[in-house]
Amino acid sequence: MTLAAKADPEDFVRANTRLQEPPLVPEVKLYLASEVVPLWQATEEELAREGLPPPFWAFAWAGGQALARYLLDHPEVVRGKRVLDFAAGSGLQGIAARLAGAASVEAVEIDAFACAACRLNAAANGAEVAVRREDIVGTANPGRANSGWDVVLAGDVCYERPAAERITAWLRSLAGPDCLVLMGDPGRTYLPREGLERMIAYAVKTSRELEDTDLRNAVVWKVAPV
Repeated sequence: MTLAAKADPEDFVRANTRLQEPPLVPEVKLYLASEVVPLWQATEEELAREGLPPPFWAFAWAGGQALARYLLDHPEVVRGKRVLDFAAGSGLQGIAARLAGAASVEAVEIDAFACAACRLNAAANGAEVAVRREDIVGTANPGRANSGWDVVLAGDVCYERPAAERITAWLRSLAGPDCLVLMGDPGRTYLPREGLERMIAYAVKTSRELEDTDLRNAVVWKVAPV
């Protein structure tokens, strides 16, 4: 494994991951960490001085897998639609949306390494995904006339209270007749207790190096408007 704080993000992703199939979504190949702990620790210890966050992009989290599975099994949800993959991580949900027939997919992240992973993963699956590095929480949906989003996907975004509250409030502001907002979550502590409609649940194989169990029950939720 090669780690370098000054590495080009795409070179870093290639050097520290390998193409693998997420357990619940074998149709998609992703550059994922094969050695969970070394990459996590090295990124925290060696790259912290560069201001880089932990490599969430290097793992296929349960909520994202559930969302991706749901879209591939129910392509009508995104077929012909313009999709936003928010806090995209590896880009799994956006790639699944594109493979399910979405007209366009935009993956948005705040981490340059996650953006690199999204680009590489999209290319590995022959999926056209536009990748943007920006914090868009709080921005309005541009609307249909201005190439706005018909569907917004958010997987595994409820890890920390302040971020979860800020993000879920924003997602609810986007939800409405012209915009379907879906969340994928395996029962994180800060998932809202209201404003969500359960769509489906999946049992997702996980790693005890990342989770406290070998299996997570991940739910796809429809977000209700404010």
